[in-house]
Amino acid sequence: MNVMPEQLRQRTIKMATINVQHMNDGNGDSSYASNSFLQEHAIRRALPFLKHAIKDMANHDAFFKNDCFMIADLGCSSGMNTLLVASNIINTVHEVCHENNRKTPQFQVCLNDLFGNDFNTLFKLLPDFYENLKKDQGENIGGCFVSAVPGSFYDRLFPDKSLHFVHSSYSIQWLSQVPEGLESNKLNLYISKTSSLNVLQAYGKQFHTDFTKFLELRYEEIVCGGHMFITLPGRSKADPASDDCWSLWDLLTKSLLEMLKEELIRESDINSFNFPFYLPCEDEVRNIIQDNGSFSVDNMNVYEVNWDPDDTDYTNMDDLNLEHNHNQGINATTKNTSKVIRAITEPMLTSHFGSSIIDVLYKKYEKHVEEHLATKKTRQFTIVISLTKK
Repeated sequence: MNVMPEQLRQRTIKMATINVQHMNDGNGDSSYASNSFLQEHAIRRALPFLKHAIKDMANHDAFFKNDCFMIADLGCSSGMNTLLVASNIINTVHEVCHENNRKTPQFQVCLNDLFGNDFNTLFKLLPDFYENLKKDQGENIGGCFVSAVPGSFYDRLFPDKSLHFVHSSYSIQWLSQVPEGLESNKLNLYISKTSSLNVLQAYGKQFHTDFTKFLELRYEEIVCGGHMFITLPGRSKADPASDDCWSLWDLLTKSLLEMLKEELIRESDINSFNFPFYLPCEDEVRNIIQDNGSFSVDNMNVYEVNWDPDDTDYTNMDDLNLEHNHNQGINATTKNTSKVIRAITEPMLTSHFGSSIIDVLYKKYEKHVEEHLATKKTRQFTIVISLTKK
């Protein structure tokens, strides 16, 4: 097969992104498994919508004709969050079957993430997961089989019409590659208030391309009437440069610029790096789904999650209680927020800037986060979409 130079270049760009686009592995102090409580809160906030979506599926007779209910969690990463989702889906299906005097099917749970994902940490959690299922449902649970499916969800992952329920949480904001045309986005790591219009458009175009392809691929893999449930971080305003989109990410840029002044890194290294993710607004997501036409939108909801997972105050936006654990001299909110960001960005930054600067970088970042949160509480706007294949 002849591969055109442009096609080869695009493949090289995507493979370079795939190779470093994973969370911190293991279960240490900086690991994703130990610092994914923000994502857990987002999942728990979405659980009522998730259960409603499954009960909606039960209104169709085809729901009860499955001997094996196939579940896929796309962008599962590592840690307990993906198994939290799986157990809730299984328990809800069991509940629906019990209410309708039907036999609970067997379950196949397919956990997907990129090839560099730490599946081993995830597998070590499976004995407890299986044991908890038996405690919750007894022998009535039938069989549950968990497997890993490594690969990009911007490629085909499953056979035609094989999946009944697809879940993805805080994953689809990650793009298949860094958008092209970001040369003018100098001294920025992502969209910023200083980013030009063509940078905003480049990010929006890449998300449109990727999410459209994601929908097309899942359409082939999901059974007729099957369901997809997506939770993703986004922004509350139409303007891609709104501060609820970039503020915490901009603090990473600020930290790197300090290191540039200290001659610890080169300006060219900052200029040649941009994060491959995009935070869409609600209308962008809805319009792409409608233009694609493969799925009907059953429900779309939005909510906010505090960046500090230990902060459960959602009534006060301006005044962060900075008496929240000063015992160690470091505000717990600052530390929690910084750890969340480190867990999801360190592999990419290490690959580009090298490991020698990483500890210094995140120490500076923690200081800037503390200064930022002293004046304004930061929350992550979150979009939840429930879809049915037409």
